[in-house]
Amino acid sequence: MTPLNTKRPKVFLISLLALICAATLLLPSCQQAPGPAQTQPPQGTGAQLTVISTVFASYDFAKQIAGPHAQVKMLIPPGTEIHSFEPSPQDILDIQHCDLFIYVGGDSDAWVTNLLSSIDLSSTTVLKLMDCVTLTQEDPTVLADHTPDDNDKPESDEHVWTSLANAKSITQAIAGALIALDVANTADYEANTAAYLAQLDELDAQYLQVVQTAKRHVLVFADRYPFQYLANEYGLTCYAAFPGCSTATEPSAQTVIKLVDLVREQQIPAVFYLELSNHKLADVIAQETNTQALLLHSCHNISLQDYQDGASYVSIMGQNLKNLKVALN
Repeated sequence: MTPLNTKRPKVFLISLLALICAATLLLPSCQQAPGPAQTQPPQGTGAQLTVISTVFASYDFAKQIAGPHAQVKMLIPPGTEIHSFEPSPQDILDIQHCDLFIYVGGDSDAWVTNLLSSIDLSSTTVLKLMDCVTLTQEDPTVLADHTPDDNDKPESDEHVWTSLANAKSITQAIAGALIALDVANTADYEANTAAYLAQLDELDAQYLQVVQTAKRHVLVFADRYPFQYLANEYGLTCYAAFPGCSTATEPSAQTVIKLVDLVREQQIPAVFYLELSNHKLADVIAQETNTQALLLHSCHNISLQDYQDGASYVSIMGQNLKNLKVALN
């Protein structure tokens, strides 16, 4: 990605790990064989599995598949900006002792790589979302201020779950991991997975119908752009202010002008902003072009209110579809 919108580096605090290792002297040592309190229950005992996911999408997939057979936790609290997250000492201990840990594998949780190499994972299955799908490179040409002379260094887009096809692949991978950990409840996991995949299939068909009957196929994001997989799946052309994991919030004047011109030239009826965004830029462009500013939710994280209201990946993607229909017609 171009240096114009630099991604915030993740600083893993060595001193924090030292503190954790010191604290665990009062617990079974991370360098010793697991004691009775850490030992996995035998398969088929009926004990709940513990699952931790870094992001909302895979957290929700795991919940849908596991049902009552697992306690599923989203590591990053609702309403938290993921790109600036740093794990607490308790988070580190929870990851070390869980049955299944699910993470993305991209820049937004680069701290995970350092963590996983520093703790004992002999009793933990680790699932990397970016290993579950065919990866797509970020497209620098979606940036409104992109020029052919830029020194483009494309990276793999980490927002793999924004494609419904990828969501299905990830769901199946999580199901496989849960079944391997709890063979006795295979029938339940398989039934839950089949039911959930049917929901995703139905939603996928609805997306396809909207796109196929749309008047236009161009979207404008007055925000970051984490939807490369969604755009590729449905043949959409997109323009954005910032890359998917950018921490930038103030666009250049050139970016604003180009986005405004695009909206006017393409007669686009709505511009998009992301969840947990102040959507100031979207509001400015919408006001300037007499259009709407609408949310397109990436399912990276959700607000506390959405969490308390029981929002799910399917419900969020369903609302996204309604907003897409406005922008494409």
